[in-house]
Amino acid sequence: MLIKKEARQRRARKTRARIAEKKSIRLAINRTNFHIYAQVISACGSKVLASASSVEADVRKAIANGGNKAAAAVVGKRIAEKAKSAGITKVAFDRSGNRYHGRVKALAEAAREHGLQF
Repeated sequence: MLIKKEARQRRARKTRARIAEKKSIRLAINRTNFHIYAQVISACGSKVLASASSVEADVRKAIANGGNKAAAAVVGKRIAEKAKSAGITKVAFDRSGNRYHGRVKALAEAAREHGLQF
């Protein structure tokens, strides 16, 4: 289990280093067993410009279970709307070392459908 966690953290570090070189705004996700979180973080990495998660009251009313693909799609839609209202349309996708499938993919595709480019 520890080796799996270390491998994910290593992949996350490599991705974040590449994004930092480009000095671009990033869409970072955090996935737990029960919820999924998304944040749009400034290029310098010190300021959160927009955030959405399956813990928010509006999302919890729409979706009963926060740990599935439907909830991830709702969070992707909300983060895209919040980012666009903040004037952000282009971001770098930081999947935090997670594989691009399941909930991560659902969130990314929903964000793309609602206007975010990455």
